Amino acid sequence: MSKLVQPHGGKLTPVLLPETQRAEALAKAKTLPVIRMTSRETSDVLMIGMGAFSPLTGFMDKANYESVVETKHLTNGLAWPLPITLSVTKEQAGSLKIGQEVALVDDETDTYVGILTVGDMYEYNKTKECKAVFFTDDPEHNGVQKVMAQGDVNVGGSIITFSQLGYASKYGDYYATPEQTRKIFDEKGWATVAAFQTRNPLHRSHEFLCKMGNEVCDGLFIHPIVGKLKAGDIPAEVRLECYEVLLKNYFNPKNVVMKVYPMEMRYAGPSEAILHAIFRQNFGCSHILIGRDHAGVGDYYTAYQAQEIFDQFKPGEILCQPLKVTAAMYCNKCEGMTTEKTCPHGKEDHLKISGTKLRAMLGAGEVPPSNFSRPEVLQILLKYYGSLNK
Repeated sequence: MSKLVQPHGGKLTPVLLPETQRAEALAKAKTLPVIRMTSRETSDVLMIGMGAFSPLTGFMDKANYESVVETKHLTNGLAWPLPITLSVTKEQAGSLKIGQEVALVDDETDTYVGILTVGDMYEYNKTKECKAVFFTDDPEHNGVQKVMAQGDVNVGGSIITFSQLGYASKYGDYYATPEQTRKIFDEKGWATVAAFQTRNPLHRSHEFLCKMGNEVCDGLFIHPIVGKLKAGDIPAEVRLECYEVLLKNYFNPKNVVMKVYPMEMRYAGPSEAILHAIFRQNFGCSHILIGRDHAGVGDYYTAYQAQEIFDQFKPGEILCQPLKVTAAMYCNKCEGMTTEKTCPHGKEDHLKISGTKLRAMLGAGEVPPSNFSRPEVLQILLKYYGSLNK
């Protein structure tokens, strides 16, 4: 019997059809009216498909949408921090009917991904949603921009999916569903698992925090996002190479699992931290490392707002609990990795390199010190940034 935490809501609810049924479903989809999806909507379909967003089995209806925006809970009382929605124009909504089946097509690749049974259609307040989810309606915020660009009508309803949009073939064994990771953790005999969310190459500070999580839990689950990121972020292929060399040389392979997942970042800071915890619970994790400015962008959130938001939920609402860690750095006086919480020394003794400064150094062919990032990782990044300059 599994020792792992239960999925959110008690069971996994994947809607990805078995391989033997996918060709038939695709053929059917090609006979149906089409809703073209943004990259974020497509990534949500993939997450629903694999069961990562359990207990969701489709896009939110009006009642659940409003409940989530106003209370950060679904209508059944389960914690849920942000809307999972599909939007269309008023004109297209006028051509749809409740109960109708429509094909879901990724707009960027023209790929048929799934079929939606229309259950609800409703207009919504974009500004209200942005303030609830992102804590701002500033049009410069990456997530706000996407919401404000959406259609004016949300279409709710259950879905089935028959495509993984090439992620499974592209990433091979690194691509895994919640059902698959739970099986891996069970086979290892783990009861507690610490998840580490990342959209960046791991530097020494990240490595230090990962190992802290691994010390207090049976295992560590490094879980990089490989969906669409914002301009300037390092591509998934380059990051994966960095993760591989780091795991090979600096982690105990018995106690670490790395898999990737296809979600698109919303840069919703605290709200996204809760979402990250909920779907890591579905993957089998009992804990998630939440550090400084988790899932943030710019200066929209305070340093530890993503940790503080967990205190708004009652004990037991989210079984994947935060490991609240402070910013880590190398201290010259401590002669090792330390954190804001434990180190008594001043900023002049700390090695801190911002992402902007790091990109500038690498772009100029300058090698950052090895006490900031492992040499093997830096060589991969130097090669990447050198190729950009060419």
